[in-house]
Amino acid sequence: MTQQRDWNALSDEEFRRIAAEFFETHVPKHLKFLSRRPRWAEVSEWYMTMSRHGWLCPAWPQEWGGMGLSQSKALVYMEELERSGAPRVMDQGLMNIGPLLIAHGNEEQRRRFLPKIISGEHLWCQGYSEPNAGSDLASLRTEARLEGDEFVINGQKIWTSVAFDATHMFALVRTDKTVKKQAGISFLLIDMQQPGITVRPIRNIAGHEELCEVFLDNVRTPRANLVGELNAGWTIAKALLGFERIWSGSPRQSTLALLRLESLARASGKIDDPAFVDKYTQVAMDVLDSASAYERFAQIMRTGGSFGVEVSMLKIWATETCQRVTELMVEAAGDLGTLLGEVDVNGEPIDILYPFLDCRAFTIYGGSSQVQRNILAKLVLDLPA
Repeated sequence: MTQQRDWNALSDEEFRRIAAEFFETHVPKHLKFLSRRPRWAEVSEWYMTMSRHGWLCPAWPQEWGGMGLSQSKALVYMEELERSGAPRVMDQGLMNIGPLLIAHGNEEQRRRFLPKIISGEHLWCQGYSEPNAGSDLASLRTEARLEGDEFVINGQKIWTSVAFDATHMFALVRTDKTVKKQAGISFLLIDMQQPGITVRPIRNIAGHEELCEVFLDNVRTPRANLVGELNAGWTIAKALLGFERIWSGSPRQSTLALLRLESLARASGKIDDPAFVDKYTQVAMDVLDSASAYERFAQIMRTGGSFGVEVSMLKIWATETCQRVTELMVEAAGDLGTLLGEVDVNGEPIDILYPFLDCRAFTIYGGSSQVQRNILAKLVLDLPA
């Protein structure tokens, strides 16, 4: 690992130049701008490259192996990472459970788990959603009962991203059924490599396997793997969900989809069709509007500020914009828009259908658009129930 450096002493512009150079130099070219979520075996080398150079955990404190970036620098890092086309790695440990343990875990938990995230020994997945407990997450029914110094867990999780490659899961479980549903939930860390855990991949509409359902049958975890207080996991869960919504509001997916749409239009000759150009201009302006809204929230982060439930607006805007762009791509492609994989458009290979299928889920995960609108109506606009 390279020697630690005070990145925050640099200007944002200088750090952006260094970050862009790092990603341009080190991101494997054959993994750039993939149209699917890669498996751990494909991206482990890239993960370990970032780890060796000290570029794996931008916002973690340096004492725990991170870069110690300010909010402003962390945002620059994420923007340049996305711009480079780098593949998505097993990032639940890096983006979610690592920062959460730093903020809410105890010293023993930090020492036990954080180094193994950086070394790639521990690969994490998120055990939140369940059948009938997705947007209404507090209705979860997976139970954990305390037996001596261990919790015994029974239940089912679903839509668990890349659980088939995970060694550990952080999960919300019900530990008290006698109180209101938000009050009886705890946050546990679970070793996936033990009897009683069954992982079943779910094939999505594009034909890829990324999501999974996970069955837990008398699975055990030590009491020492309880994060925070017993029955106080809902507060921790909300912290993670808020973080999800800012990043799911990034204009990256819409921008990439717009670039593909432009390539398709030029290769097919649609760029000379006034009716198409009118529709293209409308979605291009939508993408710019989405990017402008994201920049507003990003500026709040850069200056160390915080935001509340209004971030729900950002997620709605970004995800629905991406869907409109990909819908126009399929429309413009005609018959070619029905084919999976790269298709030849006058000599240029373009994947038309996958972006359309992939972004169907964007308005569901991290809180559906309907739930986000209810939040905005109640807590921002103060509309009656």
